[in-house]
Amino acid sequence: MISVANVVVRYPGAAVNALDGATFEALSGSITAVVGPNGSGKSTVVRALIGQVPMVSGSARVGTCDVAAADRRALARTLAVVTQREEPAFPLAVRDYVMLGRYPHHGAWSALGESDAAIAEAAMQRTGARVLAERRTDTLSGGEWQRVRLARALAQGGDALVLDEPGTFLDVAHEMSAFELLDDLAREGRTVLLVSHQLNLVARFAAHIVVLHHGRVVAAGTPNDVMRGDVLEPVYEWPLVVARDPAVGAPVLVPLRRR
Repeated sequence: MISVANVVVRYPGAAVNALDGATFEALSGSITAVVGPNGSGKSTVVRALIGQVPMVSGSARVGTCDVAAADRRALARTLAVVTQREEPAFPLAVRDYVMLGRYPHHGAWSALGESDAAIAEAAMQRTGARVLAERRTDTLSGGEWQRVRLARALAQGGDALVLDEPGTFLDVAHEMSAFELLDDLAREGRTVLLVSHQLNLVARFAAHIVVLHHGRVVAAGTPNDVMRGDVLEPVYEWPLVVARDPAVGAPVLVPLRRR
């Protein structure tokens, strides 16, 4: 489980808090999606969980691990993260990049072994990145790079997985494959927390949706609880209606034209 309790984050020089008392939980065995307009604090949640930005107050926990007090290596054995932006300092072979996910499980001077290679291989196979194994990271398209980064997170292991816009750069087939994989991982017992702008997509897969606005949680619940016009229109400041997906019955957000 991932829990965020009354977390306040303010960036240097900012006039307002990026997170302003945000509180929510992501439970094991299901997908929790954090949604909201640009600047609502979604990516800041991810940065706070990995210690990239300090919390002014409040707390965040991954299982029993207090994020603020945790040893970074110990936290990385529990929590794998795919951030929105990431570039290696220098190009690597894809296989070597995916193997980086195994280092939290070893000492600083330990060599990776055959079991690590097998885990990385399985992660690449599962994300559709196996065909890219011999390529260099600087030759990948945006969609290929996203699949490779997901493979590295899977190779890292742990009970919790956090992803910031996992569908970025992916075409329809690969985006659906990625969400199907996340659904499988949740069903296997992992905690899956994702940030996304794709409300209609997360409504099909997420058991729980958290809506952020100006750094605060303004709504949380099942897709049926949250995907309502009276909830989302004030947040996105745009006229909309909510219909039903004819294939699966999930709620579907339909933005309207203003004229």
